[in-house]
Amino acid sequence: MSSTSRLLKTVQESPAGLTLAELLTAHPDLPRRTAQRWISQLIGNGDITAVGEGRARRYFIARSMSPGTRQDIFPTYIPLSADSRDIVHYIDQPLEARKPVGYQPDFLNAYQPNKTWYLPEPLRRQLHKMGKTAQADAPAGTYSRAILNRLLIDLSWASSHLEGNTYSRLDTRELIEHGTAAHGKAAIETQMILNHKTAIELLVENIGTAEFNRYTLMNLHSALSENLLPNPADEGRIRQHAVDIGKSVYRPLSAPQQIDEALDVVLAKANHIVDPFEQSFFVLVHLPYLQPFADINKRTSRLAANLPLFRANFCPLTFLDVPEQAYSRAVLGLYEMTRIELLRDLYVWAYERSTQEYLAIKQDLAEPDPARLAYRDIIKQTIRDVVTRPETDALSLIRQAVKSAVPDPDRDNVQALIVEELRRLHEGVLARYGLRPSELAAWKSQQASEMSNDR
Repeated sequence: MSSTSRLLKTVQESPAGLTLAELLTAHPDLPRRTAQRWISQLIGNGDITAVGEGRARRYFIARSMSPGTRQDIFPTYIPLSADSRDIVHYIDQPLEARKPVGYQPDFLNAYQPNKTWYLPEPLRRQLHKMGKTAQADAPAGTYSRAILNRLLIDLSWASSHLEGNTYSRLDTRELIEHGTAAHGKAAIETQMILNHKTAIELLVENIGTAEFNRYTLMNLHSALSENLLPNPADEGRIRQHAVDIGKSVYRPLSAPQQIDEALDVVLAKANHIVDPFEQSFFVLVHLPYLQPFADINKRTSRLAANLPLFRANFCPLTFLDVPEQAYSRAVLGLYEMTRIELLRDLYVWAYERSTQEYLAIKQDLAEPDPARLAYRDIIKQTIRDVVTRPETDALSLIRQAVKSAVPDPDRDNVQALIVEELRRLHEGVLARYGLRPSELAAWKSQQASEMSNDR
């Protein structure tokens, strides 16, 4: 047996995965650099997959080595119930062997909020325990605002990755924090990441008023779909035509009136659900199943599923490390069988992965700046006014705005915060202030001109 085969066999015999350190312990004669090179080769061949980063990175078998076995089998490291394995078995059949099916209204109609439970009580209790943060009793949205910078990167990257986006996590960070697009990437990939960022900010910044209604849902979809749909009129609008689901025998509703009526029922039921996790999972199930939009339904559901968690100050569901082949099968099981067990197993696994990433943040998170939190609206409005009125003296405008809206003891601090945010302003944060790149460019040009005249 070759050395790479022995390495692969060790991973194959470890359902819980192995870190590099554990692999080296199992093969003490293997130099570290050689092991890293062989691991890269095995990942490139599709034989193993990596989950996590740094020293916590674990390697799992990606497919069976038996001849003729599919290379995209459901990952063995995600624990499944017997019901979920039945769903995988059915979905893994060729399209020709699966029965064509349309939208089943009884699936939605049978659900009674706070009486029907997709997540049983012991599971909800487990999720509450996993997701609890130190900000549990703080005002709605306190935790999500405090971790916003990290959240924007993680959720934008992971959700886009499930759609085939090839941006790395580092690429995503550069784009979001510095407005720098990755070299060699398609414009559609850059747009997808930026749309996620805008949509997440929309949820977090409006957490006090956002609920499951048409306004929130339509604007969330509009943010996610901007510049990505063949017909721009479909952005934030109920689907007006029939759609096919790729690699599926499921046919959603096609009549706009029926879609409208079903969406009203989905939103009404979602709003009556008391438990944040049940509410989150209900939305993750019924928005994709209904397919209310021309496209970008799953992305919309993934972000909408976070709204109850943001409100209750739980850890977010970022979908970090969720394999596309696992997610797609779970959704297909929902579409073609109206079965939730596989998606539920994946939801619980994915949430545990998300909370593991945020454990250190939960423990060590610095308190948000009280002034920035208390005067966030006036700060944002003033920054917008300064940029959109480049001919006006910025400092005078800031002083006037602060004087009219901020009590005297806090004025100097708030003024300093506005100046500092203006200094850091770049394209990656413009949506936060309702600004466009052209407005930022015009403002910077005016600043440069004034500096030149001063010389």
